[in-house]
Amino acid sequence: MIRLANKSQVPVITFSATSPLLTSTKTPYFVRATLNDLSQVRAIAAIVKSFEWRSVVAIYVDNEFGEGIMPYLADALQDVHTCITIRSVISLEASNDQITNQLYKLMTMQTRVFVAHMPPNLGFRVIQKARDIGMMGEGYVWIFTDGMTNWISSTEHGSSLENMQGVLGLRSRIPNSKELGNFSLRWETIFGQANAKPNVFALRAYDSITALAMAVEKADTKNLRYDKLISAFLNNTTDLGTLGVSRYGPSLLKALSDVDFNGLAGKFKLVNMELESSTFDIINFIGKEERIIGSWTPTNGLVNENPTSERLGPVIWPGKSTVIPRGWEIPTDGKKTFKVGVPLKRGFLGFVDVKQADPRKATIPTGYSIEVFEAALKRLPYSVIHRYVTFDTPNHSYDTLVEQVHNGMFDAAVGDITIRENRFLSVDFTLPYTESGVFMLVPMKDNENNTWFFLQPWSLDLWVTTACFFIFIGFIVWILEHRVNTDFRGPPHHQIGTSFWFSFSTINFAHREKVVSNLARFVVIVWCFVVLVLTQSYTANLTSFLTVQRLKPEVTTVNELIKNEEIVGYQNGSFVLKFLIKKGFQVSKLKAYNSAEECHTLLITGTSKGGIAAAFDEVAYLKVIISQYCNKYAIVEPSFKSSGFGFVFPKNSPLTDDVSRAILEVIENDEMQQIENKWFSKKSNCSDPTLIPSHNRLSVSSFWGLFLIVGVTSLLALLVFVAFFFYEHRHTFYEDSEISFWRKLTILVRSFDEKDIKSHMFKDSAVHNVSLPSTQCTPRSSTVQNIPWPQNPSENMEFELRRVSLVPSEGFFTPQLEQDEDEEANTLREILEELGKAKRMKWYGRIESRGRVLSHEALTGREASSLGVEIEP
Repeated sequence: MIRLANKSQVPVITFSATSPLLTSTKTPYFVRATLNDLSQVRAIAAIVKSFEWRSVVAIYVDNEFGEGIMPYLADALQDVHTCITIRSVISLEASNDQITNQLYKLMTMQTRVFVAHMPPNLGFRVIQKARDIGMMGEGYVWIFTDGMTNWISSTEHGSSLENMQGVLGLRSRIPNSKELGNFSLRWETIFGQANAKPNVFALRAYDSITALAMAVEKADTKNLRYDKLISAFLNNTTDLGTLGVSRYGPSLLKALSDVDFNGLAGKFKLVNMELESSTFDIINFIGKEERIIGSWTPTNGLVNENPTSERLGPVIWPGKSTVIPRGWEIPTDGKKTFKVGVPLKRGFLGFVDVKQADPRKATIPTGYSIEVFEAALKRLPYSVIHRYVTFDTPNHSYDTLVEQVHNGMFDAAVGDITIRENRFLSVDFTLPYTESGVFMLVPMKDNENNTWFFLQPWSLDLWVTTACFFIFIGFIVWILEHRVNTDFRGPPHHQIGTSFWFSFSTINFAHREKVVSNLARFVVIVWCFVVLVLTQSYTANLTSFLTVQRLKPEVTTVNELIKNEEIVGYQNGSFVLKFLIKKGFQVSKLKAYNSAEECHTLLITGTSKGGIAAAFDEVAYLKVIISQYCNKYAIVEPSFKSSGFGFVFPKNSPLTDDVSRAILEVIENDEMQQIENKWFSKKSNCSDPTLIPSHNRLSVSSFWGLFLIVGVTSLLALLVFVAFFFYEHRHTFYEDSEISFWRKLTILVRSFDEKDIKSHMFKDSAVHNVSLPSTQCTPRSSTVQNIPWPQNPSENMEFELRRVSLVPSEGFFTPQLEQDEDEEANTLREILEELGKAKRMKWYGRIESRGRVLSHEALTGREASSLGVEIEP
């Protein structure tokens, strides 16, 4: 009919064909005046999501009606993280026995949620047989699509409602209206059946005819003539191939697509030549009654009739149960038991150890993994009756055991099975129940007799940096204190020793020198804080080395093993082999072990005698070795990522999520620790297997902020000092341009080496009780070093330090020097300065106390005699 419509360009209207397979861009004249089955797959997925079911079984008829919806239903369920585990196809002509056999197969499966999509005549037969064999009891869920639910209220199948106890179904919503009531009365009058009600397909057929009539009127179609119809009659043939093309077909199709009205079945509007999606009611069949428990719309999704509840409901489920089914059950029909595969191990038996005293009896495994699995099953809200089956893993690899779960030989696998990406492609894993990570196990060596053990808390760069800063701080303090502090003056060797002594004595704050400069005090305060942090950090780290790490690992890095071409070990059959090869180890340098005892033997033997230098394995295995051999070995960082141990279930198994939640409950309680202590208890004299880091020394990076602060502080103080010093001696650079730069620099250096007489440290030693009588005097012997500054500025820099003797004469006073030599010199300097002012001259220089006066060509005898100063050659 669709091909005929396309050829003649005459619209074909259907009110019952719902299969998505009929939709195509190549069928423009096919008009679907009913809902496409695609419109209800999202509603079914919303119901499944509401009750948190993770798997369903699809039962559908073996034709276009059943097969057309399946791909879209699977996609919709996938969007809500649910999968179709089984697709059961039943032929439309299937006998009752065939239907029963198919249902028995489904009964042996775990999934208890069934979605049925089939015509009503087949659907009622299936539900009747399901009730006969017990599949309509408690724990089962049946969901019917609207293809069957729309027929249930009709007279023909109304008596079958008692078989639908607890079933959920979708039905297109038919709004109540006055026109619908009048139509129902006419329907009862014509058919003479008081209980008969027209279903949605009858109403849509009526709406389709109404829409066609409205389209014909709108298109102003007076006749439906064909261009080649006359030739067909002349040839007297009934061949449809000779059918002509309608003149008014395209205009009629356009008018039909524009029709929009409220019909008996609801709003009639075509979108892409299909009826627009509408609301679905969710029906719960209870005996011969129907109850709407919710609805679904394309815009709002699932809408509950009870606003206070998040799920649909309340629902009466099969078996008249009000408890929400979990959607799966462990089969207990005797034909299939829940088999759990356990590996047959030859080492590390603390995880799984299979003991079978009597071959005729069931396998009795023990171990850490088995007890964790049993503890998790006890916390499930239902009982799981299982049986352990031993599986001998070839080549000690668990990949084959995992593959058997995928193939259906086992319903689960329990043991020390690592969660790996390649295994996860075919099966599901629970959450890990052990720590994760691959570590390196190395022997320990005694570190007690190491002569230079005290150097280990700090790295070499930190030692060198600290020593450099001690020297640097001593130099800065000497610069800041040299001119104002007598403790930092004297012969060069004395000054150097004092500076170093002052700086290094701050380690224990034993410095006795008084710091008088404010800049130096600022630097010393900051430096003492840095020294305090350094010393306390050194003490803490040294204490850690002495108390915790008396035993030192022989190897600390993987690169060290690769560089030295050492032989390392791995557990036989473990994925660690590929990991080591990827890291750069040669295959010839890898050796396998099967047990903790064999690993211990290889480690104590050493590489020189055919053993290994280190062992690589998952942390759970390494802790077993340490618990047996105490402090002989250490687990060394860094670690390499792995996912830990987990239990294996088939893909999309409902047990996976429940067991994972149960594992979390076990881990969060003390039960997990009790199980671990039972199987991996440590010896009484063993410490905890603490992970020893590869590098635990303090380095410059730990204190670079402190060094930066003290460095900036010291340089800032130095810059301030230099700025003040140059400002004080600025006349040296600007008053005489004829003197060379190096000469000026020499004068500044000598000035820096002198005492700063303006400092408060030296002012107290001067003699201030001095009188100048009007009589003249003759200078007497007293050692003073002075240089007169002549009135001519050009001669300013030509004078050097001199010694002059003051000899008493009749007209001059005689100074009484009751101080030591330095005080005497200061007094004489003041006298000469006063004399210089009297002669409009300046005096500067350094005073010596040797009793001699040095001569200089710039100081003439006339100038000296005028001042009463003797010049000695």
